[in-house]
Amino acid sequence: MSRPLYRGFSGGGRSSNGGFSGGGIDPCDPVDDSYKGKEFPENGFGNELSNLAGMRKLRKDFAIFLLKLGLAVITIIALVSSLSWAISISSSSKGTAYHGYRRLQEQLIADLLNFGELSLGISKLKEVEFCAPEFESYVPCYYNNISESADLMDMDMNLQHERLCSRDSAVGCLILPPRNYRIPLRWPSGKDFIWKENVKITGQEFSSGSLTKRMMVEEEQISFRSDSLMVDGVEDYSHQIAEMIGLRNESNFNEAGVRTVLDIGCGFGSFGAYLFSRQVLTMCIADYEGSGSQVQLTLERGMPAMISSFARTQLPYPYLSFDMIHCARCEIQWDKNDGIFLVEVDRLLRPGGYFVWTSPLNTHRMLREKENQKKWSFIKDFTESICWELLSQQEETVVWKKASGRKCYNLKKKSSQVCSRNHDMESPYYQPLNPCIAGTRSQRWVPIEYHTPWPLQARPNSTELSVHGVRLEDFTEDSSNWNSVVGNYWSLLSPLIFSDHPKRPGDEEPQPPFNMLRNVLDMNAKFGGFNAALLDAGKSVWVMNVVPTSGPNYLPLIFDRGFIGLQHDWCEAFPTYPRTYDMVHAEGLLSLESHRKGKCSLLDIFLEVDRILRPEGWVIVRDTASLIESARLVATKLKWDARIVELDTSTDDKLLVCQKPFFKKQQQ
Repeated sequence: MSRPLYRGFSGGGRSSNGGFSGGGIDPCDPVDDSYKGKEFPENGFGNELSNLAGMRKLRKDFAIFLLKLGLAVITIIALVSSLSWAISISSSSKGTAYHGYRRLQEQLIADLLNFGELSLGISKLKEVEFCAPEFESYVPCYYNNISESADLMDMDMNLQHERLCSRDSAVGCLILPPRNYRIPLRWPSGKDFIWKENVKITGQEFSSGSLTKRMMVEEEQISFRSDSLMVDGVEDYSHQIAEMIGLRNESNFNEAGVRTVLDIGCGFGSFGAYLFSRQVLTMCIADYEGSGSQVQLTLERGMPAMISSFARTQLPYPYLSFDMIHCARCEIQWDKNDGIFLVEVDRLLRPGGYFVWTSPLNTHRMLREKENQKKWSFIKDFTESICWELLSQQEETVVWKKASGRKCYNLKKKSSQVCSRNHDMESPYYQPLNPCIAGTRSQRWVPIEYHTPWPLQARPNSTELSVHGVRLEDFTEDSSNWNSVVGNYWSLLSPLIFSDHPKRPGDEEPQPPFNMLRNVLDMNAKFGGFNAALLDAGKSVWVMNVVPTSGPNYLPLIFDRGFIGLQHDWCEAFPTYPRTYDMVHAEGLLSLESHRKGKCSLLDIFLEVDRILRPEGWVIVRDTASLIESARLVATKLKWDARIVELDTSTDDKLLVCQKPFFKKQQQ
């Protein structure tokens, strides 16, 4: 990356390069109504004028036709000539000839595309417009209180929380932040304080008392320092759980094999925020909520969270993903539907992992009621039937341990509870809930107490990699590449890159602080190499590793390395609120998605990136030169600051670095 940076073309436009469908009428273009309301006489002198105008129009149309015909002829001649030239010299130097021909062909196509985009006129290069104010917290694929509120009254309660995606649910405009939005505070202070105006919370929720136990509301900020789901506070609660599973304190979670935790209905992320300082990574999930959202407030603190629910489909995580699953007053009816939600917990929980359930139902006072006794008896018997051991119970909190050995499962081989051999355990992308348990057939069946402890867990050996079909040589090369580029990537995160004399990567200038970013969304994570390289470089950041459904599924490897992520279709909306991530990264994603012709356009994908990226957030895209040029034009339509960076490599890849401006909502 030693070559100078250069400023890209500042226009926007439509591109059909790389298989992205960008044709048709731009929905943001205004309709030309300049002739509306004008009257013309039906006979007399006005008719002569209309005849004269008609002849002029015919001449103009004929001239345009000749221009298009000439352009087509020139294109055909150029392509045929370049092909003939390549064939004529192929006998002397096939490799060099092919490489040169490919370069010439790409340059010719790029020039023609630029000419075509410029010939479309200013209207087709128009920037995307801003959304209406009511879209400031809009989440596609869920029932938002914008257009669906009238239909919501008749909906089944479970259906309200389900993810239902369609092309119509996508956002075709740029979502503005709330009027008094402010850039989030950096860590570590940003974990305990957020700006009140950055999230959607109504006075009704405060008056109901549903939030007052979990946070303190000040004049401009919301403080979570006294956040307490339990009376004695989250620190004492974490210590209690550690003791219940046989540890001295919560600092020993890693030693017991606990690195990743799924927190169901996480309140506002205080349990996960506390464990984060203990090297335990917690993913918060909760239902979509129009206001007072658990997920939105957790993300605003910079902690991992996403919208997801126990409804009719599996969660988008692979089999054997988490070391602990936690539910504190999460309001899930574990006894309903023949215990199918507990089966989903079993699918996600690693052997030897822990299920922690805190609920008033578990107290002696509540268990005096017959209905509660019936629920508790079912849960106790069902967990035993799926090979869980009841470890401990203290007041409201109960801890189960999933069996580490195979003996219990071998006794159930002929039971209907165990899935058949043709059941695909590793395809979790929103499949219907399955009532059977997977058993011990997977090669990934390794008890958590035998896992390599964190942080060495992030560096799997050849035997562990072979389970995922990955060669040690390929993994080592991938890791080495990421370690070499992370420093250069980090140095680009400065507005200076968009100036007329930007600094070059590697220059001896002060780099951005280590805590500049709290979180990163990696849109095509592959092995999780970018995540690992950021940690190796000492950056205070966590990464949401996304494995596209259009590519190979390495998500199980990512979880086995002690990271978190999910599988996702990038032609659909990501399950999160607007303004979620500090940086979005994508290497090779555009090439991967370009093979899905007709599925969605490049603009569709980038509009979703804009929705989930906070103001002044960063986007880094690496891909082939032609696709980067197309992405640059789309970035311009989205009003992003963008610059293309030349890479000193043997490939034709280029880097696109963008920053989303902070557009403030106009006062009304």
